[in-house]
Amino acid sequence: MGNSNSENPSDREWEDRGDLVWNEFDWERYLREQDETVLRYLAFYEQLSGKPERLDEAARLMGWSVEEWTAEGVSDGDTDEDADDEEAEDESEPAEVDLEDEDEPYTLHKNPIHIATRALFLSLKRTWEQTADDSDKVPQKLALAHYSALLRTEDQATQAISALDFGDYAMAISLFKRALRELNFTLATLAPEGCTHSRALARYREDAVRRLFDLREVWLRVMNECRAELARPSDDDADEADDDEE
Repeated sequence: MGNSNSENPSDREWEDRGDLVWNEFDWERYLREQDETVLRYLAFYEQLSGKPERLDEAARLMGWSVEEWTAEGVSDGDTDEDADDEEAEDESEPAEVDLEDEDEPYTLHKNPIHIATRALFLSLKRTWEQTADDSDKVPQKLALAHYSALLRTEDQATQAISALDFGDYAMAISLFKRALRELNFTLATLAPEGCTHSRALARYREDAVRRLFDLREVWLRVMNECRAELARPSDDDADEADDDEE
């Protein structure tokens, strides 16, 4: 899940910065680096577009850990023995540390779920803008309806990821449910019978539907993890249970 620490990591990162103070140029550099990260993820995703495991493969190429991207543990292709070997390698070889990254604060832009979501919406919007700029390819009514639906879906998803990043899992679930509802409206604008206007429109639909379903897959995974976190007994509940037993 995008937020691997539910105690609001952004607060602690800011506290750990000490005397480091950034000006607007530092932040511009930082934001450009995060933009490049989104483009790098999108490049990996595009390269893997024909593979069924493209989401997890792209995450692996980004260097995201299992905890950051999914709670499913060892992937289907790994055995327990392989996992033990990897752990042994991790213990025997010191991990490389990028000292420059230690001085950077944590923001939502570094959240893997945010990066993947932003990348897929970026590709959808860019392709639609290129396809729908010609009324011979896309009817005006459909051009506006689909783009508006994309923007609404992205807005709800961004709010959901922000709630997730702050550790408010219940709110994240509610917002992701809204995002999924808007995503269904977006898919409805691409109904097969309405996408026969041109070959360009049909090609866009084929590619866009796959990306929209991938977004849904990511969000459903996160929602399941949020529910698992909410169902997990807290320390206070454990203490109360111990007191009752005594």
